[in-house]
Amino acid sequence: MIRFYNGKVLRFSPDMRITDEEVWTDGKVISYVGPVRDDMPVFERQIDLKGDLLMPGFKNAHTHTAMTFLRSMADGMELQSWLKKIVWPREAKLTDDAVYALTKLGIMEYLSSGITASFDMYVHNEAYAKANVDAGFRTVICSGLNNFDADPENIEREYLRFNHYHELVSYMLGIHAEYTTSLDRMEYLSDLAAKYQAPCFTHLCETKEEAEGCIKRYGMSAPLLLDKIGFYRYGGGGFHCCYLTEEDIRYFADHNLWAVTCPASNLKLASGIAPVEQMRKAGVKLAIGTDGASSNNALDMFREMYLVTALQKIYEEDASACPASEVLKMACVNGARAIGLPDCDDISAGKLADITVINLRRPNMRPLNNLTANLVYAGSKENVRLTMVNGKILYENGEFFIGEDPDEIYCAAEEFVRSLEA
Repeated sequence: MIRFYNGKVLRFSPDMRITDEEVWTDGKVISYVGPVRDDMPVFERQIDLKGDLLMPGFKNAHTHTAMTFLRSMADGMELQSWLKKIVWPREAKLTDDAVYALTKLGIMEYLSSGITASFDMYVHNEAYAKANVDAGFRTVICSGLNNFDADPENIEREYLRFNHYHELVSYMLGIHAEYTTSLDRMEYLSDLAAKYQAPCFTHLCETKEEAEGCIKRYGMSAPLLLDKIGFYRYGGGGFHCCYLTEEDIRYFADHNLWAVTCPASNLKLASGIAPVEQMRKAGVKLAIGTDGASSNNALDMFREMYLVTALQKIYEEDASACPASEVLKMACVNGARAIGLPDCDDISAGKLADITVINLRRPNMRPLNNLTANLVYAGSKENVRLTMVNGKILYENGEFFIGEDPDEIYCAAEEFVRSLEA
């Protein structure tokens, strides 16, 4: 058992609040949240928070972790040119060993940003899953069915395999995007969703060109097309959602779908700004993702949170738009629920011990006028003191505990990048 004491605790249920309670973890779960007790058990470790904040870890609700190898490789390009000229040709050269190393590199960046789980759509899923398990990190794999897949039926085999692979790994259904996936393949995935009563996700209305293209092809927006073929019969959502129409937004709200915004990636690729505040006011459920390091180029939830709220203030011409407290909820609670991890959404007895500790004894956190606003507007990775996943400390005070020397991970990643130039 591990005891965290002498600090603050950010809790979300039933309402967001900051308490002076202590937190105990026992194995992979939180066993106690409350005041100091007289009947203290024997702890293997007791951590004095020294006034710092313990909170649920951030959930990265859309990413492509192993794309770390493309970081800063193709700057200054819009999405389609970036994909066709840089990304897809190089992805064709990926190997299992490369994905394993590149995934671990991404996990290290997540941990140092207080992120405790990811929702990942990429390739070489066996190597990807193994890297997460070996590192002790939690992930949900999303299938990315598209026209380049030689065997669409592998999606079902992966769905069954990775949902029984390891407690840190699960799998959800998805297509890469409407514009990369033929109608018959989209219908195939919709049939799988019906068979397993499963939610589905996809890149959705990321660019103006993409949104307009779907209307030209099918006479309707992508969300309405997916609705027509039963894609969203059992829920799910979309990544990016920059160009949802008012009708699309109503549809998302009425059908309890998730919109995952990725502001840094959308800005860097000049894709657009998602109407997050309009969606929020309409009742759409919202979460936050980083997208991949190839288009971001960081995997930093603090930067994403700041951009979510700041961009909405400009977009709406309203300084009160998208309050910090709502953005923090998107990054923690909503992210967990969006990706099927409801047991990781709060600091409460019985929940999984996926937590982060934020150092409040840094200049950017003082004074403590409004702690949630400090986290969203002023917080940074320098404030992440500790990150725990499934009851194990994987990052603390700048050190990683993921089963491999960081220098070995760096070397393996660099070696693969050099091989692309050979």
